[in-house]
Amino acid sequence: MGSIIHFFFLFSSYADETNFTFKPPTIFCVSLSPSSALCNNKPPPPYLLFLSYKFALSLSLFSLAQIAESKQQQQQQHRQITKAFIFFLSFFLRSLRVLRYTVTNSLPMATPRLGRIPSMRERVEDTLSAHRNELISLLSRYVAQGKGILQPHHLIDELDNIIGDETSRQKLSDGPFSEVLKSAQEAIVLPPFVAIAVRPRPGVWEYVRVNVHELTVEQLSISEYLLFKEELVDGKINDHYVLELDFEPFNATFPRSTRSQSIGNGVQFLNRHLSSIMFRNRDSLEPLLDFLRAHKYKGRVMMLNDRLQSLSGLQSALAKAEDYISKLPPDSPYSEFEYALQGMGFERGWGDIAQRVLEMMHLLLDILQAPDPATLETFLGRIPMVFNVVILSVHGYFGQANVLGLPDTGGQVVYILDQVRALENEMLLRIKQQGLDVTPRILIVTRLIPDAKGTSCNQHLERVSGTEHTHILRVPFRTEKGILRKWISRFDVWPYLETFAEDAASEIAAELQGVPDLIIGNYSDGNLVASLLAHKLGVTQCTIAHALEKTKYPDSDIYWKKFEDKYHFSCQFTADLLAMNNSDFIITSTYQEIAGTKNTVGQYESHTAFTLPGLYRVVHGIDVFDTKFNIVSPGADMCIYFSYAEKEKRLTALHDSIEKILYDPEQNEEHIGTLSDQSKPILFTMARLDQVKNITGLVECYGKSPKLRELVNLVVVAGYNNVKQSNDREEITEIEKMHGLMEKYNLDGQFRWISSQTNRARNGELYRYIADTRGAFVQPAFYEAFGLTVVEAMTCGLPTFATCHGGPSEIIEDGVSGFHIDPYHPDKTAAVMADFFQQCKEDPSCWVKISEAGLQRIYERYTWKIYSKRLMTLAGVYGFWKYVSKLERRETRRYLEMFYILKYRGLVKSVPLAIDGEQ
Repeated sequence: MGSIIHFFFLFSSYADETNFTFKPPTIFCVSLSPSSALCNNKPPPPYLLFLSYKFALSLSLFSLAQIAESKQQQQQQHRQITKAFIFFLSFFLRSLRVLRYTVTNSLPMATPRLGRIPSMRERVEDTLSAHRNELISLLSRYVAQGKGILQPHHLIDELDNIIGDETSRQKLSDGPFSEVLKSAQEAIVLPPFVAIAVRPRPGVWEYVRVNVHELTVEQLSISEYLLFKEELVDGKINDHYVLELDFEPFNATFPRSTRSQSIGNGVQFLNRHLSSIMFRNRDSLEPLLDFLRAHKYKGRVMMLNDRLQSLSGLQSALAKAEDYISKLPPDSPYSEFEYALQGMGFERGWGDIAQRVLEMMHLLLDILQAPDPATLETFLGRIPMVFNVVILSVHGYFGQANVLGLPDTGGQVVYILDQVRALENEMLLRIKQQGLDVTPRILIVTRLIPDAKGTSCNQHLERVSGTEHTHILRVPFRTEKGILRKWISRFDVWPYLETFAEDAASEIAAELQGVPDLIIGNYSDGNLVASLLAHKLGVTQCTIAHALEKTKYPDSDIYWKKFEDKYHFSCQFTADLLAMNNSDFIITSTYQEIAGTKNTVGQYESHTAFTLPGLYRVVHGIDVFDTKFNIVSPGADMCIYFSYAEKEKRLTALHDSIEKILYDPEQNEEHIGTLSDQSKPILFTMARLDQVKNITGLVECYGKSPKLRELVNLVVVAGYNNVKQSNDREEITEIEKMHGLMEKYNLDGQFRWISSQTNRARNGELYRYIADTRGAFVQPAFYEAFGLTVVEAMTCGLPTFATCHGGPSEIIEDGVSGFHIDPYHPDKTAAVMADFFQQCKEDPSCWVKISEAGLQRIYERYTWKIYSKRLMTLAGVYGFWKYVSKLERRETRRYLEMFYILKYRGLVKSVPLAIDGEQ
């Protein structure tokens, strides 16, 4: 078909001033078409016809105005204008009918129209109208199950089973209600009502309730839904004065994205926001000038001195400095032109050589002239701001040797030790490039445990190996009765944290001879202490959750009272809310940690709205679209974890000890079980021995699969193998379960259980030794926030199977650089692993292909060098944001103070204090 181009020449209607008759708009149409004649026989495009009449209207009204100004017609003006308007209105309505006819006859019937997306309530109502009997039958099945919470798979299973007729099932499955069920996260059944929490996309929620008897549908607010949910526990709620926690009003004026894809990229969105404000309003650049002038270190001024008092003065000085420095050799040291720049208003901090100083000044000039996000981030990231860092990790045995595998001691310790080594190197590099003579300090503040069980956890100050300026600072838990000597569970630490924070503040000040520039919290207890310290000292706070317990224990909010004696979740969930809202920025290892996936709720997202019946109701706890969220993935220490193929670096001297723990037939407290056929590949796992890590689930999965047992041996490194060695409640349960599984499935000869190994160097070589057997690593947790062992194994070139629930599903590209497994479906998991080993047996190149793809994935995304650079940049950007928004955040701080004092401190009093000597 040939294209048609229409040209319209419009001669507008006009009003004859003598008799007030209107002539319609005259339209000449010229059609340029290789396949058609002029447009005499076809109407003009409707949008142009409409524009022509709109233009005619404008000119006609102009004619009316001219008439009104005519002195000759002043006496008849009102009557004539009214008559003209009525005539034109009639003509315009006729024109609209012509337009409607044109649209109807020129557009195909199937042309889509823009419109709003129907609400969840409307979708349910539409289904009730279209498939009334089928929907009633389905909802009645839900109600028949009685009072309770239905999970997503329950809802879908009932949909699949409810209808016998395939045609009817297809109609309901393809209808709008099916979409509601597919995005539902839970349903609350309180006959005759069914209330559904629907999550159309990550971070977005809607709530509907259906009365199955009356077939009425209503949309619920968050508060109404939570109130309804509370009736599961307390029956009919008569108390209308329940404390509701709502942070949304405090964030109403702050920038936030609305796209689920942008979650976790907070700093990029914040930079766009800041740069757009600076671009629109030059006055908004004043805080940047004040920020630069405020920079000092131990009384020494940096960046700008008091010679520069205005933006115009700054721009003038920058231009003069640019002209001066550009004439110098690029590698000229700063000391050679320091005094010249000082006279212009500049102090140290711009760079160590002329080239870097010039780069920084160019960045600032670009910002002052035309700010853009990338330039702003680069400039703020290079400003010398962070010299002293405090990292909080309170629970467990925090040490460098002989601690891994002890209760509450695992990946978080490894994470922080690797983190500080990379961070110190990055700080030293930046300080050098900034031209400063400053010694950075990093303090890891943790608990001092007098009864240290052969570890260094009873030492007050300990330097971190591989660093020069990083130390572990230990502060004891104490009460009025004295210092607590023994280890206690992370679930029991809450009564000690406030005093611990006060004592830590004094110790930090003494050690640093000042206040830190950045405080990083880890886990719930460390983040609460970080919040208390950051509030007290006025310091930028970073939060790293590692794992939020609420998502690890289903329904631990609504049924919190059942968990309270053992876990004290009322304190922990409250502490998490306080910390995440107090924090300036939050680091997560994966997107899922924040907002989950299309079908699963993220750890932080689960704190958006929930209820602790009888305590308080969280209406808006945290907003996953908040710009404070950033994904910064860690890596593995590549001095310890490297590919099995790097033969020259291999620690072959450790092979004898590795072979002993793997194959020695002696049964003792270090290892039990035997491997009869040492020629088979080894399926290997290493983790804490607790319920969520699901090590016993893996053993049972292996025990039930004859095919997998035929192909590989199973080696587990986890916890203790004797209940007498453990003080941890969960671990004792899992130890007993493991022994039962070994006996039930007669695993001796195919299974080896090794107690936790604390020698990281040997653990790294153990991964590589397993790779030599052409084995694989498996991480079977029910949920894993990140999966550091997954990164370690892949860094050593070991093909890896890891849970699809949590961070590992982002680390691994399923079928490419590893495999996803679902621990809730152990039979399928066993089949996936067996298929892989069978393929490798038939074609050894399959193993090599997955191994190499895993290594490539690590090098591109998961290294500590990438992590440390990003963290330092975030500290700069959010430090600036904290400075410019301090007044707006004051209301939030006060709200958090009130909640901490009136609610959290009361909850802590219910947690019993530990007594030394008791288990």
